[in-house]
Amino acid sequence: MNQNKTFGEAELAALREAVVSKMSPKRFTHTAAVEDMAIRLGTLFCPEDIPTLRAAALLHDITKEYDIPTQIRILREAGEEVKPGDEFSHKTFHARTAAILIPTRYPDYADETVISAVRWHTTGREDMTLMEKLLYLADYIDESRIFPDCVRLRGFFWNEHPEKMSMEERLTHLRRTLIMSFDMTMRALLSEGSVISPDTAHARNRLVLDELLENGKMD
Repeated sequence: MNQNKTFGEAELAALREAVVSKMSPKRFTHTAAVEDMAIRLGTLFCPEDIPTLRAAALLHDITKEYDIPTQIRILREAGEEVKPGDEFSHKTFHARTAAILIPTRYPDYADETVISAVRWHTTGREDMTLMEKLLYLADYIDESRIFPDCVRLRGFFWNEHPEKMSMEERLTHLRRTLIMSFDMTMRALLSEGSVISPDTAHARNRLVLDELLENGKMD
């Protein structure tokens, strides 16, 4: 597996062409919008890593349109545990299966940073890396999203003009935006009576704890 690989424009164009050929037009519209949002976010937080973030954006939904039996088969063939009841949170499967298939389907892009960002873009996890956070957020607030929570979160992030902030302020704003996103997700799942991934709860709690520690609210 490649580590910290640099992707050029020609490689990203080739990846985009390969991905679009295997997706419905609606899914690729979303994928392209996530790539665009990843560029905007990367410009704020890690300009040097934008090509890697773009590769992750293009690959994040490569198995989204697979049916549930196919998703489960991929997981089991890779030796990943499929717990009883996982089918009730099947929307999280595609992040796992995409991460599994990248090394074999798209070996030129089998970069550890890319794979981890893809793996955690749906649920998040405790102690997320910056790249994981940025892909997660790009997927949530890309311009193709018209769900009320997505529109609200997109406005919350950009209306504060993060481009005018210091890096420290941006990172705090990113954390608060992610906390809001996890709260929205968990609230929606609770209202539906759906299963909440433990990884989502852990991701949210870690960020909230970091916020409390930073603000000295632990006494």
